[in-house]
Amino acid sequence: MPLLNTYTAKNETGCCPVPNIKGWDKKEMSLKDRFFIRKSGRSFGYIPFNMGPILGSLHSAARDAGALLPLKKALLLSRDVSPWKSDQLYGVSKPVDGADNVVLDGTYLTQVFEGPYRDAKIWNKDIRFQALKRGVENPEVYFFYTTCPKCYKHYGKNYVIGFARVA
Repeated sequence: MPLLNTYTAKNETGCCPVPNIKGWDKKEMSLKDRFFIRKSGRSFGYIPFNMGPILGSLHSAARDAGALLPLKKALLLSRDVSPWKSDQLYGVSKPVDGADNVVLDGTYLTQVFEGPYRDAKIWNKDIRFQALKRGVENPEVYFFYTTCPKCYKHYGKNYVIGFARVA
């Protein structure tokens, strides 16, 4: 299944639009030659700590390079490298000169989670278990944190979409 729209047209905050979670839960999504730029940041117990400034920096690099994706196709992935370090991947339309460019290509099992950010460790275990049921013992796992803390409070829901590479 190709990647679905990530956001709706509704934006009440002027910051994060309402995420589109329909069709994402327990699906297989194909990422074919998807371009990202990456920066590493700090985490605390698998919860990204300085994600805002990093994403702002990645957004500026993408904008300056003319590589921004339409908002409904935006994809921001976070990957835990350790309990204390995470990689932030910002989806772009083409490679960006001078950036740490990454290409994701594969099939990913997706799962929608809802709850406070502190549940990230539980979500990580859950999506890894789903991948294990498909025969993948140690998958690459990414999380798409669909809203910032301010917007999560405004909307009253914190949706996070997990991605586990299964092929």
